[in-house]
This record gives sequence, C-alpha cells and structure tokens, in this order.
Amino acid sequence: MDASFQRSFARALFDPNLAAPQGIARNDENDVTRRFAVHRNNMVVGLVNAISARFPAVEKLVGQDFFATMARAFVQAQPPRTPLLTTYGDEFPDFIRAFVSARELPYLADVARIEAARMRAYHAADAAPLGADALTGKGADVLIALRVKLHPSLEIVRSEHPIVTIWAMNSGEQKLAPIGSWNGEDALVIRPHLDVEVRRQPPGGAAFLLALADGATLGAAADAAFAESEQFDLTVNLAQLLGIGVVCGVASDSRSVDGSFATNDA
Repeated sequence: MDASFQRSFARALFDPNLAAPQGIARNDENDVTRRFAVHRNNMVVGLVNAISARFPAVEKLVGQDFFATMARAFVQAQPPRTPLLTTYGDEFPDFIRAFVSARELPYLADVARIEAARMRAYHAADAAPLGADALTGKGADVLIALRVKLHPSLEIVRSEHPIVTIWAMNSGEQKLAPIGSWNGEDALVIRPHLDVEVRRQPPGGAAFLLALADGATLGAAADAAFAESEQFDLTVNLAQLLGIGVVCGVASDSRSVDGSFATNDA
C-alpha cells in the first residue's frame, strides 16, 4: 500500500464529501460507497467517544447531543496525528473557544483545559515528592534563595471564570449548587501519587507556581505573586507546595535545576 493511497484514504475518511479512494477492491461502485461510508462512520464515532471519555464534565455541561455535534466537528477538522489516543483532544479546548455555538458558555473552553490537563497529568512521569519537613530549619535568607523542582505532572490552568468550582460540580467532586461568586479561579492539576488532583489556587498562588516553574527563587516567585495579589500568603502557599507533593527537589544553585536536580543539597 503506497503512501499516496494512504493519504487519499485518510482524507476520504474525514471528509464525507469525498468519494471512496481509488484502488479499493470492489465488486460494484455502489457496494464500495456503502461499505466505505459505514467504515467512515464507525471511525468518527470511535473518535467522538474518545473525546467524550476525556471531557466528561464538558459533556455534562452542554448535554450529549450538543457535545456529540461539537466533538464530531472537531474530529473532522482535526483528526489524530498519532496512533496514541491518550493525547488526542489536546486541541479540543481551543476548538471549543472558537466554536460559534458554544460562545454563550465562555467558561466552557477553560473547563475543557482542566480536563485535558488531567489526562496529561495522569500519563506524566512519576517523581517522588519531598516530605513536608523539607524546608524545616532553614533561615529566611536561605529559604528565599532556594529554587525548587516541581512535579512533572503539574499544570496551572488560569481563567476569568470559576472553572474549578464548575468542573468540580460537573465531575462528581462537589454537589451541584448555585455559584455565589463568579470571580475567576486558577486550577492546579497534579498527580503526586496515584490519583490526579485538581485544586483551586489561593490569591497569587498561580503566579507563584508559574514563576517557580520558570526557575525563579522562592523569594522572586513570592515577589511576582505579591505583585499580582496583595492577598498572597507565602506561608499558605509553601504549605501547599510540600503538603500535596508539588516539590520534588530543592537547590540553592540555579545550575542544579535540571533533570538530575538534587533533593538534599540545600
């Protein structure tokens, strides 16, 4: 089977306006058209089901029929690029944001970003988090100069909408109830052990983590967080870093921030 036939076969699978590709063994034209249409439909349905499995909260928010229509449009516009379906759908949040019929739900794309991040966190590399006592006994001058290695599964999803609350209410993590405040929320997505966790970040918490991820010291990261929110609490955020397994290593020398990051050199 040559490459040109494979490309034409793939294009025809995802474009219902194209005829079955030339080169398929056939008894008659009508039979080939009918059988190829069945194959095309089964393939699209399978991919729609894969998207549904990855974005259950989004589906609950919009209903099965709307979701199926939106997912089918995504599948036809952006077919898989690899045989690994675990990564398929990473572009779905951006697709939702541009999907005209979903514009009345401006938070929907960001909820989808949480669900996409959860799948990536689930398949991320394992790493052993440091214990809660990793920073115990260090003076303030030493503490602010430290750099940390964050868990490889960690992702931050920022939004102008209360996406952590919305996701939690539509994923079974929290009971459905009226949302009292529609202020923005930032989500921390991480799998420190076996289970993926989604946590709403305190004021300035997302800026703090993003600065640390860029290699800033704890002191510089705290400055970035304070610049964003005067309510930032360094003690609360440090407790979170260690309490839920965000930190996998610490160092006082920026040259140590790499794949062989030391866990006991500070």
